[in-house]
Amino acid sequence: MTVHEQFAEDLALYALGTLQGDERVALEKHVEECANCRLELQQLRGDMALMALAAAGPTPPRRARQRLMDALAREPRLPVAVQTRSPRRSWWGSLGWVAAAAALIFALMLRRENASLRQDVGAMRSLLSQQTLELAEAHDIVATLRASDAMRVTLVATKAAPQPQGKAIYVRDRSSLIFLASNFPNLPPQKAYELWLIPTSGAPIPAGVFKPDARGSAMVINPPLPAGVEAKTFAITVEPEQGSTSPTMPIVMMGVGG
Repeated sequence: MTVHEQFAEDLALYALGTLQGDERVALEKHVEECANCRLELQQLRGDMALMALAAAGPTPPRRARQRLMDALAREPRLPVAVQTRSPRRSWWGSLGWVAAAAALIFALMLRRENASLRQDVGAMRSLLSQQTLELAEAHDIVATLRASDAMRVTLVATKAAPQPQGKAIYVRDRSSLIFLASNFPNLPPQKAYELWLIPTSGAPIPAGVFKPDARGSAMVINPPLPAGVEAKTFAITVEPEQGSTSPTMPIVMMGVGG
């Protein structure tokens, strides 16, 4: 056995920090004089550092792990009769420590992956919740448009060209209302149109404020309305942007039919 082979099994134990006593002193003295052992020790330490850093990354460096395990497997097996060094535990006795360290690194990696998965699941649940709300709203809109018992009122003006027009679709049992406006003229700053539900009895009820776009189009979808109000018709006035609690005269548009 060469001197280098004699100290080969101690290098991994030394790198792991488990080599103690006279054997540690002897190895340190040998490493000072042996360039090959110094290089191998540096490689072992580097491989262990890469394995530790792998806990913060996506996958452990397989090449570094394999080099470290290969070093552990190179223990010389000498007959008992020719062993001249003091009896001590072999490298294979340290494999339990290495396995524990590898298990700890693997557990840290799993913990990091689990945290990432929990964040992804939370984001997906939030997205699903938002999509569920949007789907429910779309379902309500379609149900209102297709309801056989819906009251349909067309609002028109007779003194403008092209003629502004509004279509109100109201379902009393669900208190749902969809209003579509077209060809509406622009308003002065800080002014807006306000839709009113005119009940069969009682005061007009605010049913949404809107401003037309560049093409004169606008929509009001399911404004807050009292439950079960029977509508006689609908009307539109010009109000402040924040809306009013009662109509400001004159009424610019009024429903003409059902």
